Amino acid sequence: MKESHDIIIRVKSQKGTCACGHGVGDEWVIKDYKAPEGICLFAFNALLPFIWALAFGGSLPWEKDPDTATAVCPDGDNPVTFEIRRSGK
Repeated sequence: MKESHDIIIRVKSQKGTCACGHGVGDEWVIKDYKAPEGICLFAFNALLPFIWALAFGGSLPWEKDPDTATAVCPDGDNPVTFEIRRSGK
């Protein structure tokens, strides 16, 4: 398997009331291909495509920084916006 980069997930913004209690500044590091403890699994599932792209050296053409991605949890009434960053950048 190709070597991968660690990924840092950080809450950029949060509106309404997050059922999991996530708030701005919350942060998790992914190193072992596992969901980090304490992150909402619904949100984590929505972030996975971005996590895998960045972890294996990819980038997203619509992002200004090739080492980051922005994604939102699926709760449309209480959205949490996450920044996903390739570690070391």
